Formats: sequence, C-alpha cells, structure tokens
Amino acid sequence: MYKSQFTLILGLMSAGIISLLSACSVYTFNPRGKSDISTIAVEPFQNQTPQYGLADLMTEAVVDAFIAEGSMKVVAPDVAQAVLVATLTRYERVAYEFNQSDQVSRYKVVVGVDVALKKPADRSDIWTVQLTLDGVYDASTQTEEDGQRVAGEQLVEAVLNKTTKSW
Repeated sequence: MYKSQFTLILGLMSAGIISLLSACSVYTFNPRGKSDISTIAVEPFQNQTPQYGLADLMTEAVVDAFIAEGSMKVVAPDVAQAVLVATLTRYERVAYEFNQSDQVSRYKVVVGVDVALKKPADRSDIWTVQLTLDGVYDASTQTEEDGQRVAGEQLVEAVLNKTTKSW
C-alpha cells in the first residue's frame, strides 16, 4: 500500500516538473509570436526640420538599440530582410512648465517622425507609423539636447516594439 502511494506521488511530481519545464519557453502576447525578421538595414533618417544633426542623432540611437537588443542583426540593405526608413517631419521646443516667477522651468521638445519598415526587394511597406515624441527637460539643469535624447529614447522603444515584437 505504501509503495503504490509513493509511486503515485512520484508520478505526480514528475508530471508537475515536466509541465513546469514545458512552460519555460518564450512567452509573447503576440499571436504570431516573435518577429520572423532576423536582419535589418537602417537607412540614415531624412530630416525635414530645421534642426541640424537631429536625424543623425535619431538614426544612431535606433541602430545602437538594435545592436544592443540583439534579436536582429544590422546589415547592409542589399542583404537585409527588411529596411527601416524614417523622416523627421516636425520639431518644436515649447515651454512646458513655469515657476512662481512666471519663468520657464521646463521645456518640451516635440519631434514628429514618419517610420516605415520596408521589404528590400520592392520597397513595399511591411508597416508604417507616424509618431509624435516628447522630450521634457529641466531648463536650469539640462539642455535642449537632453530633451532630444529623451525623444530619441521614445523613438527607440516604439521602433523596437513594432519591429522585434510585431505587436
């Protein structure tokens, strides 16, 4: 009697361990799973704003993020499975918050970006998105470039989510 109970408990424990191990696979909210794209090219972003150097800053931030994230290899367009293109369409620096003396205490950088992921063979869209990014920074301790970096971080997050996770 004790041997059969022991065998039953051992069987249940084994089934539990097998269930636990099989549950430790990649989990995603995406019904299609992770992205099928393993190589990507990032073209230098186009800049339709008067803000010199911003397109280079944003391009570099996105390329660095893809490299750091590691699920896609950044390659030349002629060998990529997808090509990321983007155009900066809007740039503003606006007062965001005022102090008691009615002086600006925080500014907000607003950046508009049109982003598309394209098939390299025929340049058809895999997806497109229009983004408005906000980079708030403290007027007394930070610079406009800090606001641009915050907006760049939002761009990186949006592009990585849309590209690597295929939400």
